[in-house]
This record gives sequence, C-alpha cells and structure tokens, in this order.
Amino acid sequence: MKKSIKGRLLTLIALLVIAIFFLLPSTSIYSKLPAWWGDVFPSKGVSLGLDLKGGMHLVLEVEVEKAVDNAIERMASTLKGALERKEVEGLSIKVTDRLIYLSFPSDKTEVVKETLDEEFPNLVTEEESGGEKVLAFREAEKNRILTTSTLQALETIRNRVDEFGVAEPLIQKQGDKQILVQLPGIDDPERAMELIGKTALLEFKLLNENSPLLRDFPGRIEEGKEQEFLDLFKDRLDENDEILFERMTNTETGEVTKSPHIVTKTAALAGDLLSDARVSIGEFNAPYVSITFDNEGATLFEQITQKNVQRRLAIVLDGNIYSSPRIQEKISGGRAQISGTFTHQEASDLAIILRAGALPAPVKVLQNVTVGPSLGSDSIRKGWISGFISMLLVIAFMVIYYRFSGLLAVTAMAINIILLVGALATLNATLTLPGIAGIILSIGMAVDANVLILERIREELRAGRPVRMAIDAGYEKAFTSIFDSNVTTLITAIALITFGTGPIRGFAVTLGLGIAINLFTALVATKVVYDYLNGRKRLETLSI
Repeated sequence: MKKSIKGRLLTLIALLVIAIFFLLPSTSIYSKLPAWWGDVFPSKGVSLGLDLKGGMHLVLEVEVEKAVDNAIERMASTLKGALERKEVEGLSIKVTDRLIYLSFPSDKTEVVKETLDEEFPNLVTEEESGGEKVLAFREAEKNRILTTSTLQALETIRNRVDEFGVAEPLIQKQGDKQILVQLPGIDDPERAMELIGKTALLEFKLLNENSPLLRDFPGRIEEGKEQEFLDLFKDRLDENDEILFERMTNTETGEVTKSPHIVTKTAALAGDLLSDARVSIGEFNAPYVSITFDNEGATLFEQITQKNVQRRLAIVLDGNIYSSPRIQEKISGGRAQISGTFTHQEASDLAIILRAGALPAPVKVLQNVTVGPSLGSDSIRKGWISGFISMLLVIAFMVIYYRFSGLLAVTAMAINIILLVGALATLNATLTLPGIAGIILSIGMAVDANVLILERIREELRAGRPVRMAIDAGYEKAFTSIFDSNVTTLITAIALITFGTGPIRGFAVTLGLGIAINLFTALVATKVVYDYLNGRKRLETLSI
C-alpha cells in the first residue's frame, strides 16, 4: 500500500514539474533564465489570441464566378500552346462569355479533335463547322471549379501567411464563399492586407508593336486616367488584343505615370507553371524577382522565346505590366526575372505571393478590423482581476466551510490550474477570451467535484464510520456523479471542438482539457494526500 501511495505521489509531482517547465516560457520569469535554457527545455508557451494580443481580423469573400472566367481563359491559353506544339498553323482563339471560339485550317480538323479528346476532356464542343469550333466547360467541371475555388483560395492565403511569418494565425472557411483570417500581433496591417488580397495572376503576353493604333498613343499618361484612355481606343482595338499599362516612376521627382501597351489577350505562358520565386539584387543595388519555371514551363518558355526573337514580352501581374523586355535570343533553363521600381520589401512580398500561387479568383473584403494591443492588455487585466477575485471567494468559502479538507480541495484546484495551463503550453495553444472563460468554468467544475466528495465523506462520518473508511466510501460514492457529469460535459466539448469555429472552439479546447484534468485531480490528487496522511499516522478525526 505504501509503495502505491509513494508511486502516486511521485507521479503527481512529476506531472506538476513537467507542467511548470512547459509553462515557464509564458511567464516573465523566462526572460531572466540563462540563454541555454531554451535549447534544453521547452521554449514555446501559450500564445495569445487576437482578442488579447491585438492584430487583424478579416472576413474575405471569394468571387467564385470569376474563378470560372479565369479557368476558361487559362484553358484557352493551354489549348493554343498544345495545338501550336502539334504544328497547327493559322490558329485563332478568343474567349467570350465563357466560350472558347477556335478557328483553324480545315485540313487540321482531325489533329484538333484528337488533341481535345486526349488532353482536354473537360471541354465539350457546343458548335462546329469546317475549321471552327465553339468550346465550353462541361457542367461537372464548371461546378467543380465553383465548389473548390474557396478551398483553393484558403490554401493559397494560408501559404502566403506562413511565408509572411505570422505566429499562430487563424485561417478557416466560413460558409460557402467566405474565409476568416485572424493575424495576432501583426504590426503592419496594410502590408498584410496587400499580401493576402492580391490575386497574383502572373501572365506572359506578347506585345503587338505593329498595331496602327500605336501611332496615336502618347508615350505617357497621368496615373488615374487609364479608364479615359481605354474608352478612347476600345472601339478601334483588334478583338485579339487589349491595352495594358506599365507603371513608370521618375527616380528624381518621384512622379508616377503610366505607359500604355497593346498586348495579345491570350497569354503565351501563365504563372501557374512557376516552381520558385526569389528576391535578387541587380545593377545599382536594385532588387528584382528571379523566377524559375517547372519542367513544363521551362519547355514552353524556351519555345516561346525561340519563336519570338526580337519581339517584346510583357510580364503581367493582375493586369498590370511590370516590365516588357525584348527577347534577344532563345532562353533555355526556365529562368526569367521581373524587374521594376521595387523597394526590397515590395520585391520580397511579390516573391512570397508568386511562390504561394495565384488566387483562383479575386477576393472581396467584407470585414477588416484592426484590434489594438491596448484592448488586449485591458482584456487580460480584467480577466486576471475577475479570475483572482472569484478564486479568493472560492478559497474563503472552502476553507471556512470545510476547514482543512477545504484547504486540501483548494490545493487540488491550484494543481488543476497549473496542469491545465501547462497542457495548453505543451500544445502551443492560442489563448483567447473565450478560452479564459473555459478555464474559469473548468475551475468551477473542479470545486464542484471536491464539494461532492467532501459532502459524501461528511455523511459517512455522521454515520459513525472511522475516518479512513469514511474517506474511501466518500470517494467511492461520489465517483459515479463526478464521472457522469464530467464525461457528459466532455462529450459536449468534443462536439464543439469538432464542429465549432473560432471563439467557440477556443472555449471548448480549454473546457475539454480542464475537465479531463479535473477528473485526475479530484479523484486521484486529493485522495493520495488523504492516504499519505493516514499512512503516516492513523487519523482519528478529520477537519471537515
């Protein structure tokens, strides 16, 4: 029996020591510890959530209908490249109202049909005659794009945030088309918003330098006058071309102007074939983004540059030209660069979003709230005050009403708190206001469990049983009530963790952990102390 008591005591002490080790990084004491401590012992504790630490709260809506438009544009570009590789000359491809209008020499009809059947099973022919076809997405493919675009956007945003380096972000789907993004501790909300919300659709488009319209183009226009310029020339523009603008900054005066260019509507190459994007430093210490294509992209880029030597290739991001270098020779190796009037941070952010990939569709900001750290500090302070006052009241009641046994129950409550916060630190959990509410509720249930045990012990003592037998019987009779009430609440907490989101989940995590630990402290921790006292000296009376 003594060995059993000693083993349980050592287990309890070991759990407390482990919990304190994991808890230390969350306290002010950690900063005073030697530098080697973090290399040997845990260095991450409990992280504070958005409502405590401050940061950004965003609700984004994915414009899923535009995902279909973007997908059909990319499909048309891919189709053109596939047919050109099979030496189908005289091609004409344009996209209107989610339909691909394909024109080709009639003697290549069989080649086009084989290509569509083998490589483009998601396209269906709506109309055809001679050397013309009208293609569209199959209904199943269109529905798939609509349903998966939000999940793709969520994954892309998560990758961008991970690259950005935000600790403990919350990124999750909300409804059919919405994404909730919470970034605790963010100190540059404008930069984060630009990084998250940018579609980042990268395309390579050939300039049409033979268009007669260019004779009427000015070299520069004022920033903000783009739509007026487009309205002036849109009726005279060839249906296969479009006008895009390149941003130009005067390095001496800082004046920003826009240079108009005519480019082909269909992209020669899309950015979804990128494998890497990195910031590099070029001439005059100017940063640029070095990009690397995957194997398929490298092959296509080599073919494009080989066929279009001495033509200019515009590098287009979200409809804006970043640069338009002239192709001097065939470029092998699948490497290119995006240069412009970047700061190092702008180049770094561009590399991040290119590595993370383009969003499948634009996102619209429905809610953008910046929570200041002062609000979080105030919440923490009030949380501590309310928790401290409630604990003092509970301690006073337990000690006055149950005397020594009440003090023992209060000790178990303190052990419960240490083990609970230590468990949260072990999981690197994020603590929020609802989480604090869950902790306080679990503490209340811990006290309730001890009250049940003490009342059963009192009943046994009134019935005339010896102290040791009264204690054993009290724990035995209270076990069923404690176990049933805690397990039913634990099942509720598990359901909230599984199906809940955001604050509800934070509450459920702390409540669930608190209940599990409460079962241990109520039924094991206090019992081992009674057994230890009885083992040292047979108790004739019990202060209860």
